[in-house]
Amino acid sequence: MCELKGGKKPKMKKLLKSKKALSPVVAAIILIAVTVAVSIAVAVWMGSLTFNFMDTEPLTITKVNFQDLDIINVTLLNTGTANVLLTGATVEGQGLTGTTVTMVGGAATIINDGTEQMVDLTLTTNATAGNLYNIELISSKGNKYQYSIIAGP
Repeated sequence: MCELKGGKKPKMKKLLKSKKALSPVVAAIILIAVTVAVSIAVAVWMGSLTFNFMDTEPLTITKVNFQDLDIINVTLLNTGTANVLLTGATVEGQGLTGTTVTMVGGAATIINDGTEQMVDLTLTTNATAGNLYNIELISSKGNKYQYSIIAGP
């Protein structure tokens, strides 16, 4: 070893030997605690994402046609595993300002899971043949399903 005059060791070696550190056991416990905390935070975050995606209603408008100029037939396909409750509908277009839309068969219509079903909409004002109309169906969860069609018998 390298020694200085008078039998003293260099200051650098003395500094390294006197340096205090955590024992390996304490370091391992801290590392495990941090890992568990991070994994819990990630699990909570992923769980919230999963629940948000499960609330979707996979409803598709497959066909729309005018039976008459005051009745619209809308065919819906529910590809999900839960029923969808339709609570409202609107039809907008030229000449339909202030028109009330009602679903035939009641104020709310249930589209059963895995089925295709037709819903009739009755307008209080007749549509005009050749004009473009926007149909919007609203579910009980607030989801909106839209379709555009040119009126014609």
